[in-house]
Amino acid sequence: MPHDLFGGALVQRQSRSARRRSLTIFSVALHTVVVALIVIVQVFAVGPLPFPRRPMVFEEIRLVHLASIAVPPPPRRAAGTQTALVSPGAPTIEPRSIMPETGIENVTSGTPAGAVVGLEHGIAGFESIGPAEALPPPTPLPQLPVHLHKGIEAPKKIADVTPTYPSIAQAAHVKGMVILEAVIDVHGNVTSVQVLRSVPLLDQAAVDAVRQWRYTPARLNGQPVPVVVTITINFSMQ
Repeated sequence: MPHDLFGGALVQRQSRSARRRSLTIFSVALHTVVVALIVIVQVFAVGPLPFPRRPMVFEEIRLVHLASIAVPPPPRRAAGTQTALVSPGAPTIEPRSIMPETGIENVTSGTPAGAVVGLEHGIAGFESIGPAEALPPPTPLPQLPVHLHKGIEAPKKIADVTPTYPSIAQAAHVKGMVILEAVIDVHGNVTSVQVLRSVPLLDQAAVDAVRQWRYTPARLNGQPVPVVVTITINFSMQ
């Protein structure tokens, strides 16, 4: 009896599996047929094609009227006015007669150095502006000082002033070397002094002394020139 029950349950289980397999195959086949039908209908169902949109074209033509604008006449010159004098160039037409000389035939457009400016006898249509005056001589530009180099005759000191050792520096036992840069003009005078190497308690004494020194002018090609020189003053306690 138990053997029969076991055998019956096994047969039922196999039959259920067979039904499920059959349903799965049938479902797959049915879906395949439906999908194939949809594809075939889409391929062979040809409907009306969409009408393409009309491009935007401006077909309206308008005539443009060009208005003519009248050019205004040139302004009238007041009575008695004189036209500007233009320096004539070389004549290209043979003159009909010989005109009297005016005295300005050979005047050029440029004014050479030392020329006379002004009109003493006047021009046709213009009155005389008085006697002519000569141009003033140009003002010479100041020369810039240059550093001593080969070719410049070095200045020589002709007036010397010994720097005063400050008492406060002596009391503090301060000593050292002060280096200055001085400008000597074309007359041999010291016009400016600048400290290059400083010793705070000794700088002013060195500057005050160098400002009183006098030199012979430095010369370049025989002409006096301003120069820049370096001066070293050593303060020591002996």
